[in-house]
Amino acid sequence: MERSRRIRSAVILEAALLFLMGVILWENGKLPQKSAVETTADGYIKWVDFNVSYEALSRAYEYDIGSYGEKQHLDWIDLLAYVGAKNGGDFGAGATEDMRTAAEKILCGEDTMEHMTADMKMFSYYREAYGAVLGGMVGEYEIQEKEDGSYVKKYGLKAFSPIAKGFEYSDYDDFGVSRSYGYQRQHLGHDMMGQVGTPI
Repeated sequence: MERSRRIRSAVILEAALLFLMGVILWENGKLPQKSAVETTADGYIKWVDFNVSYEALSRAYEYDIGSYGEKQHLDWIDLLAYVGAKNGGDFGAGATEDMRTAAEKILCGEDTMEHMTADMKMFSYYREAYGAVLGGMVGEYEIQEKEDGSYVKKYGLKAFSPIAKGFEYSDYDDFGVSRSYGYQRQHLGHDMMGQVGTPI
């Protein structure tokens, strides 16, 4: 049950970060609909659509934690950026197959992420954008498994809920639903409604 609460909290945090990214992008102008990435003349990212499917996020996460401590460690953000760059930000039906193929080549030592992405012009853009959203959510952490016990080192999902423990809030699954305020777009966050003064 505790694990389930932690996973739910992590998903809520991810959604909150996506919402924040959406607000920042919205304030800098309307998001074009034709391309998944737009850059300025200087090469800076103006915006990137975050259309990563749940299946792709889960698969990349499993590769990351499954290869931790191995000779070839797969970084989940690198895998997602690879698929994003390869498919123009489309995480449709073939995305997880592209990820599986790349992961297997890296794990067996047949190829490297650096080599596979060397000619992908947009890889660095997707890596930077997805890193801004997901960076720091997976890695090493220490946790006290028993109330009076010692801390144990772990590797995995280490994001947490932004709502302070013990404070009630309400939410519903509104990620990706249509929005029309200002312009037509998808909602890139997960609304969490709390009392005024709730610590976050």
